[in-house]
Amino acid sequence: MQSIDVPFSRPPSPGPHPLKIGWYGLGAMGYFMARNLAKSRQHSSNTPILAYNRTLSKAQKLVDEVGSSLAKVASSPAQLATDVYNEFAKALSETPPTKTKIFVDTSTVYPTLSVDIDKLISSFAHCNFVASPIFGPPMAADAGKLVIAMSGDYRSKKEVAYLTVPGVGRKVIDLGGNIEKAPTFKLIGNGMIMGANELLAETLTLGEKSGVGAHAVYDLVKEIMPAPGLIAYGERMVNDRFDGSNGFAIDGGIKDSVHIRRLTAELNCPMPAVDIAHQRMITARSIHKEQKSAGTHKWDVIDWSAMIAGSRVAAGMAPFDCNKSTHVVRDD
Repeated sequence: MQSIDVPFSRPPSPGPHPLKIGWYGLGAMGYFMARNLAKSRQHSSNTPILAYNRTLSKAQKLVDEVGSSLAKVASSPAQLATDVYNEFAKALSETPPTKTKIFVDTSTVYPTLSVDIDKLISSFAHCNFVASPIFGPPMAADAGKLVIAMSGDYRSKKEVAYLTVPGVGRKVIDLGGNIEKAPTFKLIGNGMIMGANELLAETLTLGEKSGVGAHAVYDLVKEIMPAPGLIAYGERMVNDRFDGSNGFAIDGGIKDSVHIRRLTAELNCPMPAVDIAHQRMITARSIHKEQKSAGTHKWDVIDWSAMIAGSRVAAGMAPFDCNKSTHVVRDD
């Protein structure tokens, strides 16, 4: 039977071998994803997932939260089959697999890198690679409501889809067998979000500068364009909540914008909104870096919603504190 949220028929259960899962990377998104995956398997498997992170205390924190029956700390990356993909390949060469192994990458990478990884992993018997970038902020990862894109080997996608939905995500979007499609789709989606955030930042800045007020403009956004991203990032912008430690760090946003601009250049398909958003994020990061040097910074890491600082500075306003800015006061 096929779920409306998973575009594949359910794989045979039980499989020929007990399913063993290794998870590498427990950052702002990975921790919640691994935790939810472990919890979703508590009634269907007696094999805990193996979790590894460069900072081992994060892996131990996961075990402490879900219990040792659901997760265990991997003693080294090699226990998962190692760290980065060249090390995966080294481990596979030293111990050739006799059972099916599926490698799943949920990060945002340039499409050609996925091709290289796919060729590397698929060169070993019984090994397949699935490109599976995810959409959603840390709060969606926490709630298990991510949208998951997939491309690659069909049978592998089927296994991964039913393993992660529900639990890690709420829906899978299948992009077919060409491994490049899911990473490309991810960059397109991030470009859309990035461009929307830039327009949102410009609009809120104009609202504040005109005397109408950014909060009034934000209320309008919630009424006529109530997209989850606009609401979430708009709330950060109007309240100057730019702490990147609990959001999406601006360095990650700049990395994505570099990838998107490269893609648009290679395909001769300009995205001016992304170009501007890229400039705004560079501006915000530069201002924040100067504040850190002067010891006047409020946050160690800034969220990519801080791109509004570029719009504010261009309008003669304070970058990270709308209460310090001068604006037009209109008579009633």
